[in-house]
This record gives sequence, structure tokens and C-alpha cells, in this order.
Amino acid sequence: MVSTASTTTSSIVTALGGGSGLDMLKLANDLAIAQFAARNDRLAAKSETLDSQISAASNLRSMLFSLSSSLGDRVRVGDLSPQPTVANTSVATASLTGTRQPKGSYSLEVTQLAKAQTLALAPYSAATDTTGSGTLTLRFGAVSAGSFTEDTSKPAVDIAIPSGATLSEVANAINVANTGVSAYIANTVDGAQLVLKGKDGANSGFILEATEDPAEPGLSNLAWSPGSASGQLLASASDAAFKIDGLSMTASSNTVSDAIPGVKLKLSATNIGSPTTLSFADTSPAITSAMTDLTSALNEIMAEINSATNPQTGELRTDPGARALKRTMSQLAGTVVMPNATGAARTLADLGLSTQRDGTFVLDTARLSQTLAKDPEGVAAMFTNGIYGVYSSVDKIYRNATSTTNPGSLGGSISRYTKQLQQVGEDRTELVEKQETLRANLASRFTTSEGRIGQLKSTMTFLENQIAAWNKSD
Repeated sequence: MVSTASTTTSSIVTALGGGSGLDMLKLANDLAIAQFAARNDRLAAKSETLDSQISAASNLRSMLFSLSSSLGDRVRVGDLSPQPTVANTSVATASLTGTRQPKGSYSLEVTQLAKAQTLALAPYSAATDTTGSGTLTLRFGAVSAGSFTEDTSKPAVDIAIPSGATLSEVANAINVANTGVSAYIANTVDGAQLVLKGKDGANSGFILEATEDPAEPGLSNLAWSPGSASGQLLASASDAAFKIDGLSMTASSNTVSDAIPGVKLKLSATNIGSPTTLSFADTSPAITSAMTDLTSALNEIMAEINSATNPQTGELRTDPGARALKRTMSQLAGTVVMPNATGAARTLADLGLSTQRDGTFVLDTARLSQTLAKDPEGVAAMFTNGIYGVYSSVDKIYRNATSTTNPGSLGGSISRYTKQLQQVGEDRTELVEKQETLRANLASRFTTSEGRIGQLKSTMTFLENQIAAWNKSD
């Protein structure tokens, strides 16, 4: 950098008409700019190109994300697959469990809900009363007509009760054991009672055995089995009982997943003698609308891809990621999106989607209608959140195209361009520093030269005046 003193001196010399009469600082600046002008122009042009490439690739990435997310949202709404509906919603609700659904309608009559065994044990004066120590053992099975039939597939669970344990601590020990039986203290008119509640289902009943510590007896007061003098059975465990199309069925829970294939029922009330209907909505209009919207969205993306990869004007005309995306999109209609399907619906082409020579798409609604008529279940299965289907295929295109670990993807291109742009910025910063160093060196040299020229001119003026004086004296 040129010092302030040097700058001031040069300016004074120039102002007084001394030196060369040129603005040496401006000259130094102009020469430095000229020296690096070509390299600055190249870097500026490269930066502009990279900005355009990043913008074009990012725009495609954004469009793919919007398509994937909006299609996912539409699928999750559920109107593109035949969702089951129960006419009497107070009796039960229904939802899909898989990708394929049965057709038609079903009658549903619930005659009994699944219940859990609820047991209130002998009362104590307070929850802080000690119970004695030892071991409580829970055994599981069916409790009915004053008898207990143990389910040997469910192992008994021993719960250690330490010395000095209170009724509250016993309840906590049962809960911590995580056996499926929950416990709490109920403060009733008779006192504090330990209440136990098991799981739904006839085979989820239980009995409670006690093995006392002889040094601290009393735990047997909490033992219970059918016919015990102490304790009160508030509710017996039972299975759900219902009829599908008049056929009697049972389930250990009020959530039933195997009565109608592909449908999960949640039973909530009985309707003895008044069957309700479970049916499936016609999704053809919704699917036709969704395919129309999908075709439009795909065409918007293809228009952007065609523009970006235009051989003459496209920002991404040589970009491998954009080219790969274009190839993938051109193959979308014929790609098998339901590899395990056995019906007429396997590809988007089966749903009427076709690709034109320029890469854009058209929808053949007549073919879509034919496929819907032939294989409505298969078409519905294509619009789910499973690992296969329309959404899965579109989402896979988005994820593959935007992967930053694949150098041949759009995401890889964005990552590469971003790094190159960062390097250009660093190169421009370095060039500015070099240009400033050159300008400072030139300014320093020119200022020194300006001073010398001023001295020479001063000496010349002195000599000229001296000679003139001599000539006058002669």
C-alpha cells in the first residue's frame, strides 16, 4: 500500500505543476486493473455460469421434491384407495392393513366386546400400611365358573416384595414387572384396596399367589383365586364375539385384523340383532383426478428439463445429472411399479400415462378406465404408502436425483458446482490481493519517479535562470 505521506507529496507536486504533470496514482491503478482484467473477466464469466447451473439444477430438485411431497400427501389422505367404511360408526371403525383390499360389502354384528379381568383385593386402612414380605406370583389363563385353567404358553411371573413394603409399593412393584397387569390403589369406603387389571381376552385372566416370608407374614392377604373369600372380581376377562356375513367369530382383542383380509376392525359397541354394513368407496373419480394432476406436474418438470438441457441454450446441456434425470423420466411410464402384481395394473402406462417424442406426457383416460374396470384392487394398491406403487416410484426418482453421494446425479452436480463456485470466489479474492499489491508497487515507484523528475526540473530551471543571468551580465 502507498503511504498517506507519499500520496500527499505526489498530489502537491502535481498541483504545483512539478514533476511529469501526470496523475501517477491513477496511472498505477489503471495499469494494475489492465494487468488482471483478462483473468478477472474469465473468473466473472465462470462465476455467472456456475450460478446459472446451480440455479437450474436447484430448480429441478425443488420441482421433484414438490411432486414427491404433494403426491405423498395425496396418497396419505386415503381417497385413492378403497377405504372401508362402517355404516354404524358407534359399533366399529375400519382401516386398511395392506396394499390389497377385498371388494363388495360385509355385514357386521358385534355380540360381545373383549374385556379385561379387573380384581379388587382385600382392603387396608391406608395405602401406607405394610403388607408383609415374600413373593407374589401371577399366573395367566381362563377364569370362569369359579375355576382357573392356566395358559401354559404364558409363563408365570414372580414379583419380589421386600421387607417393610407398603400397599403402594406393592402396586408399584407389579407395574414395574411389566406383566401386562396394571395396578393402582383405590381409596374406597372400605379402605385402601389394591386393584389389578389385565389385558383383554378370555385367556388373559389371572390369579395371584403369595409365598410369605415367615419372619414377616401377611402377604397372603393379597392372594386371590376363584372362590377366594377375600378380594372381589369386578370384571371377568372375555373375548370379543361378532359375526361377519352371519359367520360367528371371536377375537382376544377389540382390535381385529384377520376377520376381513386387508381390513383392521376396532370394535367399540354391540349391535345384537341389528347388523351394520362395512363397504368400500368407489375411488375411480379420485384416481382419474390424481392421474390428471400427476400428468400435468410431470409435464412441468419435463418442460424445465428440456429447457435446461437444450443443446444450444441450456444451462445444464452437458450436465450428467440432468441427462440421467431426463432418461429416467423418459422411462417412467413403462417402469414396473408393482412387481408383485398379478392383475392388469403394473405400470403407469397401464393407468394411461404415455411418453411423447419430446419427453412430455399425455394421459389416455380410456385406457385408465379399462384398467380400473379390469383390476380396481390393483389400481388402488398402486396408490398406497407401501414400498411399491406410484408414490414410491416418484419418491425414488427424487431421492436418486438429489443424492449428493452420486456424482452422476443432479444432487452430485449441485454439490460439484457449489464447490467450483467457492473456488472461483477464493481465486477472485486472491486476484484482488495480487492486483492491489501490483497497484501499490507501481504507485510507490511512480511516486519516487515523480519526485526525481521534480528535482530534475527544479535543477534545470535553476540552470536556465543562471545561464540567463550570465548572458544578461555579458
